[in-house]
Amino acid sequence: MPLWLRNFLVVLISIITFGLVSPAQASELLSIEPKDNDRPDTFENVSIHSDSLTHENHESFVSRIMKEAEQQSLTKFGSRIGPVIEDEFREIILPNMEAAIASVAEQFPEELLVNLEVTEVPGGGFSEKIFHIVNEQKSDIIRFHVRRDNPPQEGYWFNFHYHTYHDQFQTHYELGTIYWNKNTPPKWKS
Repeated sequence: MPLWLRNFLVVLISIITFGLVSPAQASELLSIEPKDNDRPDTFENVSIHSDSLTHENHESFVSRIMKEAEQQSLTKFGSRIGPVIEDEFREIILPNMEAAIASVAEQFPEELLVNLEVTEVPGGGFSEKIFHIVNEQKSDIIRFHVRRDNPPQEGYWFNFHYHTYHDQFQTHYELGTIYWNKNTPPKWKS
């Protein structure tokens, strides 16, 4: 099958399922087997395995969410903050974020993990929101935020933390802090 046709089918499946299947999942799930070696343009079956759409193990869930978490975080940082804190973020904050996500994942049976997803747009300007993980009713499960702190005569710090639904998002669970400098940081996403 030509590559362009395969890509077209992946995009088509993603559109038809309204985001239930990501392009990466559709590409994996689209199994195409030639019916006859002499005629490679005819196919015996094109199938999507529904088992993998309704079930996800904890490790694959954490891996999937971490990819999205990193991308959402870098989007939030923008081109002015991102290059300055990116290395520290990956070294200090991401491992703690992964531990928090894994902890939340353990609270859900594997068959429900497929219903959890990352919100699509991080907050800009002065908003704390990096991303939230929501269930199928779009109710928040865990919220990942970053706050700008400016202790007297210490400069600016980025305080990464999260909140969970267990206490109606009241408690700050620390992920770590990253020093900016004495100057006011630019707005998020700038």
